[in-house]
Amino acid sequence: MTLHYDDLEIDQELPELILPPISRTTLALFAGASGDHNPIHIDLDFARAVGMSDVFAHGMLSMAYLGRLLTQWVAQPQIKQFNVHFSDITLLGDVPCCTGKIVEKHDINGEKCIKVKIQVTNQQGQVKIVGDALIAC
Repeated sequence: MTLHYDDLEIDQELPELILPPISRTTLALFAGASGDHNPIHIDLDFARAVGMSDVFAHGMLSMAYLGRLLTQWVAQPQIKQFNVHFSDITLLGDVPCCTGKIVEKHDINGEKCIKVKIQVTNQQGQVKIVGDALIAC
């Protein structure tokens, strides 16, 4: 999609991205793809031994979903910065919903850019990860 700086408005929302519920298969596949085999994400016995009721999703999985939200909206080279803050654990069964909206418009060294606030929530609206991205137009 080609973005035209002059057509973009503050508070304009990005197209929402809703993913399937987090499952053990999701976590196993992400562990294999990312190389992050931390047992808290894939081993029920380990999770229980450290006081959790079950395994939970990798924070970087939610960040990857936000990356997907952005790259379904703009070409990857247009993403100049991408920052996140992890807010809460994403549990098995959570349905990740990725959203974003334009919050600023800038001319940075002659390059027209927008800043978008992005987040992942679950089906109850609980915020799991928040962040922002700087997009070149």
